[in-house]
Amino acid sequence: MTTYLIKGVSILGGDATDVVLRDGLVGEIAAEISTSSMTDDCEVIEAAGLIALPGLVDLHTHLREPGREDAETVETGTRAAALGGFTAVHAMANTEPVADTAGVVEQVWRLGREAGYCDVRPVGAVTVGLAGERLAELGAMADSAAGVRVFSDDGKCVSDAVLMRRALEYVKAFDGVIAQHAQEPRLTEDAQMNEGELSGRLGLAGWPAVAEEAIIARDCLLAAHVGSRLHVCHVSTAGSVEIIRWAKSKGWNVTAEACPHHLLLTDDLAATYDPIYKVNPPLRSAADVAALRAGLADGTIDCVATDHAPHPHEDKDCEWAAAAFGMLGLETALSIVQETMVDPGLLDWAGVAERMSHAPARIGRVTDQGRPVAEGEPANLVLYDPAVRRAVDPTESASLSRNTPYRGMELPGKVVATFLRGRATVLDGKLT
Repeated sequence: MTTYLIKGVSILGGDATDVVLRDGLVGEIAAEISTSSMTDDCEVIEAAGLIALPGLVDLHTHLREPGREDAETVETGTRAAALGGFTAVHAMANTEPVADTAGVVEQVWRLGREAGYCDVRPVGAVTVGLAGERLAELGAMADSAAGVRVFSDDGKCVSDAVLMRRALEYVKAFDGVIAQHAQEPRLTEDAQMNEGELSGRLGLAGWPAVAEEAIIARDCLLAAHVGSRLHVCHVSTAGSVEIIRWAKSKGWNVTAEACPHHLLLTDDLAATYDPIYKVNPPLRSAADVAALRAGLADGTIDCVATDHAPHPHEDKDCEWAAAAFGMLGLETALSIVQETMVDPGLLDWAGVAERMSHAPARIGRVTDQGRPVAEGEPANLVLYDPAVRRAVDPTESASLSRNTPYRGMELPGKVVATFLRGRATVLDGKLT
């Protein structure tokens, strides 16, 4: 394995330092390490002006395989992840067949190992076929080679309160977590966008904030009642932030994520009728965006998760009502967090590391990811240039799909290199 000497890098925005990556681990860290002291197989990376962060961990990625390889595969999705600075992703269960058995989650896990661009941690379905009628094989998935610890029917809500209680009780046996897609189905029938004045003017069925908030409130109470772990997927409203803040003030074991698009974009974009902006939950108001940023800054929202949702062009190149929900997110997430959180002074780089690496690894119980950039730790890290500004070009994406809402938008920052256990998956901004 190649040894790397990274010269003049700033770990979490601190003073310039030199870092050695050797045998899959972070070796020496010092103010000055001479190249003459290194072995012949050492590759020197000049990193002045770059930020070193621990490898990013995504709790919410749709890799589509098995079943929808026209939209994404484990290999293409993890290539996109590496370009975005991720060294681990959690692959959601809404595949075809659904990842509701040990066999399917092990298939996804093995595909990730074969691709080799980042660790793939399968998310198991909560209910059989995502149908919301009976629990899936939670214990078998937990005991499988994939070692599943996160379970979600994402894309659908576990709306039955009794079933949700049973799931929360079940996963306590192996320290699992239920990641809820908070969407009360009766309140969102045929819903197309955020409910408000604009939805009425556009003639698109509204998606009320209370449909999310009611489920979150119920599930926080259930998690407290049974003493289990609840994770709330893609929080999108100011009211949801307040409910989660209240639950945490009670000491309940509740965590939550926000998506990059909900930190940056607002429902005003629906006025274009361009389905590229159609997402579940929908883009919300500017006030909701501000509340999410504040919640992420103060730790009410624990982490950023991409909800990377690739779709083939025919599922987006159509009228709004017929279009699929979802956006790409892996390759632009760190740039959007810089734009919305770092540059306005809401987070420093240590805060970014906490919310995009340490916290999601902790929630997902991934012990060898989300570790600090320190001597003796696994060499999972990303080198990031915060000074660059670039326009997003979908044709440069590693994803099979092109449904990015940021087409042509100028965003800050660029991932220069990503290392997975000391092996470069990205160098000079390109896949290796």
